[in-house]
Amino acid sequence: MILDEIDKKILQKLQIDSKITNKMLSSELNLSVTAIFERIKKLERNMVISSYVALVEPAEVDKSFMVFCQIKLVQHTKAYVIKFEKEVAQLNEVLECYHVSGEYDYILKVLVKDMEAYREFLLNKLTSLEHIGSTQSTFLISSVKSTTAIAL
Repeated sequence: MILDEIDKKILQKLQIDSKITNKMLSSELNLSVTAIFERIKKLERNMVISSYVALVEPAEVDKSFMVFCQIKLVQHTKAYVIKFEKEVAQLNEVLECYHVSGEYDYILKVLVKDMEAYREFLLNKLTSLEHIGSTQSTFLISSVKSTTAIAL
């Protein structure tokens, strides 16, 4: 799908506030409510917009300890990779998992209550997964930039 400038403006506004009404978008972009509605539906059908979510403030739900955990697998066979990815995707503490190149095979973004909770997660959940050769943890000191919005 090729996005025009109006599509991009709609996406920018929805990334800031997904609850903005079609009427408000219509007013801001000088289009009819129907035109806005149809454009958004087209963006959804074409999977440009994949979902709508509520972003939760981690500290408000007692989960403000963020860790980036790098994982090396013992082998890189298809079976090991598929099994690891399936199992890590089931861990609630893992917010994101990326298969990467370089010294490590995966980078996990993990969110828990505190250091003790991370230790518990590491010992009882993560390292119990098969085929993990080694891990390295990096603890977040402060967030300089964190966004979910894609620049268009």
